[in-house]
Amino acid sequence: MITRSLIRIKVIQILYSYMLTRPDKTVKQALKDLQTSLDKSYELYHYLLKLPVELTHMQEMRLDEARHKYLPTDEELNPNLKFVNNRVVAALTANEELKQYAADHTVTWMDDPIFMHLMLDTVTRSEVYQDYMADAEDSMAADSNVWQRLLRHVILRDKNMLEQVELKSVYWTIDDLEIMCQFACKTMRRLAEGHSEPIMPMFKDEEDSQFGEQLFLATIDQMEENDAVLDQLLEGGRWDASRIVLMDRIIMCTTLTEVRSFDKIPLPVTLNEYIEIAKSYSTAASGQFVNGLVNSAIRVLREQGKVWKPD
Repeated sequence: MITRSLIRIKVIQILYSYMLTRPDKTVKQALKDLQTSLDKSYELYHYLLKLPVELTHMQEMRLDEARHKYLPTDEELNPNLKFVNNRVVAALTANEELKQYAADHTVTWMDDPIFMHLMLDTVTRSEVYQDYMADAEDSMAADSNVWQRLLRHVILRDKNMLEQVELKSVYWTIDDLEIMCQFACKTMRRLAEGHSEPIMPMFKDEEDSQFGEQLFLATIDQMEENDAVLDQLLEGGRWDASRIVLMDRIIMCTTLTEVRSFDKIPLPVTLNEYIEIAKSYSTAASGQFVNGLVNSAIRVLREQGKVWKPD
């Protein structure tokens, strides 16, 4: 599921690209880029669900090769099959929705076997894997838990995984990876609980599905007016105009647009979200700077009757 937090980040990124490339890039093209970026985030969710399936299949092949080699050991002839018999992975393998999406979008990690062998080595050498294999508990809950822990604490921390994510799509970021990992783990919990529809939808509801486009278009529409308010405050001398970089300005204009145009979103939620975006995507001092200037801009817009949300 694509959260509003991630949608805001995508809108900011596409606005930044649009502002740098206009008039060569049109609003229509920018909206198409936004939708592609959101689609790719959802695709990453399916990639993260597909990874346990393909790693397990590769481990099965390894065990089979070891079993049939010349002079196999007793351990190779009688391996511990707990990992390859993982019930959650079996459920993911059999899930028709995942299979169909993977077929339609060519979702696979097997196009890079070197990466997959490295990743399987990382998994099977991890403490999480070793503890799971040694644990006497044999349940769906344990099978779900081990893959949640492997994703969070082993796979997402692996440098080869981070490099592979960058190679597979220019649209994928660390934010995408962390958020989609949360929902991949949630899917595994749903499988363990016997949920009839474990695969998460792309958006929570229709309102969320429209949020990105509405926010983008409203920000473009209000950009000149919100810019004027910011410039007025900058000219007042309380802030150094030279400190306001393009990314800061885009973040602040988007913040003001959300405050003005999305009545159902509480003001503190909006402010907190964009301050965090400023900290992550702009300069080191941007969080404090954006917070101070946006709050002053909101006071001006209140006086003009354009903001009526409570603090």
